[in-house]
Amino acid sequence: MSDKQPIIIKKVSGHGGHHGGAWKVAYADFVTAMMALFIVLWLMNTSKAIQQAVSGYFKDPTGASNKATVSITGAGGTVILMKDNMEQLKAELTEAMRHVTNFEKLKSHVDMKVTSEGLLIELTESASGTFFDSGSSKPNSDGQAVLITLAEELGKLPNKIYVEGHTDAKPYAAGANYDNWALSADRANACRKLMQQHGLGPSQVTQVRGFADQKLRKPDAPFDPSNRRISVLVQYTQSEPQNGGRDTSSGSPNSPAPQ
Repeated sequence: MSDKQPIIIKKVSGHGGHHGGAWKVAYADFVTAMMALFIVLWLMNTSKAIQQAVSGYFKDPTGASNKATVSITGAGGTVILMKDNMEQLKAELTEAMRHVTNFEKLKSHVDMKVTSEGLLIELTESASGTFFDSGSSKPNSDGQAVLITLAEELGKLPNKIYVEGHTDAKPYAAGANYDNWALSADRANACRKLMQQHGLGPSQVTQVRGFADQKLRKPDAPFDPSNRRISVLVQYTQSEPQNGGRDTSSGSPNSPAPQ
């Protein structure tokens, strides 16, 4: 009988030292949670514009529904806003215009709305004239004050601008050397010149157009004075002008008849 004991080989299965790689997974989860916490804390301390932009991204990461954007420059730098936030630009312009002299009298003649093309700003006339003296193609003092304020604010943006002139359907006297086409174009061009002298970039205005009475604000009331208006369209930054930015304005002879 042999005195030798059988050799027993013990194999230990399971995790290695420090439980193998499991701690790495736990550590990664911890780091991810801390990063999320810091992002939330950062967002809570940012402007509303940035919060809305981040929120918009998570609602639509591909950006398919918000391809058009607008930049607003503030104290914290340039903030890129989604199309849905063009309302913020409207609010900022409204606030800036509150400092215009006589704004309480003029505010009912300043209309701003967000459209599929961008922010549309319309300055409408009254029967006695609001932003233009009757028959004149040059903005009066109130018109100049509003246009200069708009130019100072819009000049901070990269957005392209359309300026359009409109009249009512009341025609000039037969045989007159001036008509609604000329008046609407001349008023739009005069506004363009004034705005470029007070903030708009030299290439920011891409179209100046006169429509006469072809695009009435109130088609059912063609002689209503509010049909006489200046329209300033602030385009979304990714929108492209349709006709190469042609200036369709004309010369500016004296206006023989009131409009």
